[in-house]
Amino acid sequence: MAQFFLGVKIVEAWPEMQGDIPGYGVKYEDDHVSWRPKEAFERAFFPMGEDPSKVNPVMVDSFLGTAEARNLEDGKTTLVKSKMLTGFTQYETASCVDPANYDEVVGREIALNRIKNTIWKCLGFVVQWGRFGLKQ
Repeated sequence: MAQFFLGVKIVEAWPEMQGDIPGYGVKYEDDHVSWRPKEAFERAFFPMGEDPSKVNPVMVDSFLGTAEARNLEDGKTTLVKSKMLTGFTQYETASCVDPANYDEVVGREIALNRIKNTIWKCLGFVVQWGRFGLKQ
């Protein structure tokens, strides 16, 4: 019986045309080299920069996607909604004790930093999987 599989891998790639079609040359960990069309490649792979051994701030900021902030009805809480590159939506809040001290800019920054911390952790998990595979 057929089933679905989820795979994570880190590859080395470079822009490469095949005829008139833009794409990427791709080198896998076993030195196998192939070619993928640009659209398919960019849908499957996230750019890591030149060091595949770590998560970096550019990766975290790029993965963050779009973020919206708004003040909740209590007058002291900021809700931030961030839609990631995968389409997953993450929510975080930040509150102050007294509505007189409320500052949406500060609340947005605190909530966004919490979302970024989650991204750091999750990307770390994925990079570990991509580098070393599954240990069964």
